Amino acid sequence: MSSNEKAVAEKLLQSNAIKLNATQPFTWASGWKSPIYCDNRRVLSFPFIRDFIKSEMCNVVFQDFPDAELLAGVATAGIAWGAMAADQLKLPYIYVRPKPKEHGLGNQIEGYYTAGQKVVVIEDLISTGKSSLQVVDVLKAAGLEVMGMVSIFTYGFPVAAENFEKAGVPYISLTNYSSLIELAVERGIVSADQQEILMNWRKDPANWTGK
Repeated sequence: MSSNEKAVAEKLLQSNAIKLNATQPFTWASGWKSPIYCDNRRVLSFPFIRDFIKSEMCNVVFQDFPDAELLAGVATAGIAWGAMAADQLKLPYIYVRPKPKEHGLGNQIEGYYTAGQKVVVIEDLISTGKSSLQVVDVLKAAGLEVMGMVSIFTYGFPVAAENFEKAGVPYISLTNYSSLIELAVERGIVSADQQEILMNWRKDPANWTGK
């Protein structure tokens, strides 16, 4: 766990954006049972934590994608983070809807862009990567060159790594599930016994039963 990953994980726990419960799991929209629930929107309500994470995100874009000409936020949770990062980096900004608007111009991509621009996608959370990569497809179809994706948190599912590799899209998360659990054990938030349960979940989240 790098110092940066640890610092971001600390901020997510501090703002209660991440909840851990190995004994009473949460139910995701997909129906999966999970010992973790991540809501990075909460971070937006804490100015100093928000500013720290925004700066970390900008550092990654600046260092790893120095040729970026445009940032694209993923609706809805990635919109605010993308806008803040674009403001600090002084880059143009667009965001992508889950589907085209049903009235007006029917846009799915909001904002001004030109074909051929190099774009970095800003996401708040990566699980399987499916919805994030759908945004990549929309941007590519519009003639944009997708350099990669930056997110705040990833669960680190093997399927996500496979999906991104297959799509040929590099992605970087500020912190991840392993770093978070390691920190939670260090802080006494979860016990060593619970750590094993929490790590087992990630191996097969679709069929996890809490053991």
